[in-house]
Amino acid sequence: MAGFTFFFNPMSRAQIARWALHEVSADYDPVFVPWDDRPAALLAANGMGKLPTIIHHTNEGDHVITECAAVCHYLAQATHSPLLPQSGEMADYFRWLFFGAGPLEQAVISHSMKWEVTDRTQEMMVGFGSYERTMDVLENWLKTHDFICGNRFTMADVYVGSQVDWGVSFKTMPERPGFLAYAERVRQRPAYQEAKAIDNALIAEMKAGTSG
Repeated sequence: MAGFTFFFNPMSRAQIARWALHEVSADYDPVFVPWDDRPAALLAANGMGKLPTIIHHTNEGDHVITECAAVCHYLAQATHSPLLPQSGEMADYFRWLFFGAGPLEQAVISHSMKWEVTDRTQEMMVGFGSYERTMDVLENWLKTHDFICGNRFTMADVYVGSQVDWGVSFKTMPERPGFLAYAERVRQRPAYQEAKAIDNALIAEMKAGTSG
């Protein structure tokens, strides 16, 4: 048995987890999950049936990890990856990892769904204030930092980088110079290219009606 079981559909946030798995050279068994047929093993591990879901098989037993930001950091921690933050990087690493999981994702989804924040009271209630402010804050950081923690790529860049990569590709984030340059930097990672090639091939099969 491989060290990890990876429940995924390539047309989902599971692409983030696959990239993370490749960054740490994890030994994993991929389990394709059709949209209309959640396997019992997935539902037993994650009652919401959400993707990605990862099971880490250890001598102590099986550990279930869900939520992409948690998956990314867990994989780095479990494999003692050099992509973990160093002591001087921890503040930036965790700040932006959770910024991506909270304000950034909320702002992008709300904007895409046209759930607009219209007044100051609503800005105080939501976790991101406004879409424009969220974009400004992240872009200002990326204008002066090659990666989330400065000059060094860390696992936080897998998560935030995935969101920016997706955002500028599918127009859910503005094509600002800071975002475009950052997306291009993370796309140069060999693990990104390996994982993306797998998912793109599977998506092509799905569209052709041959997957599953």
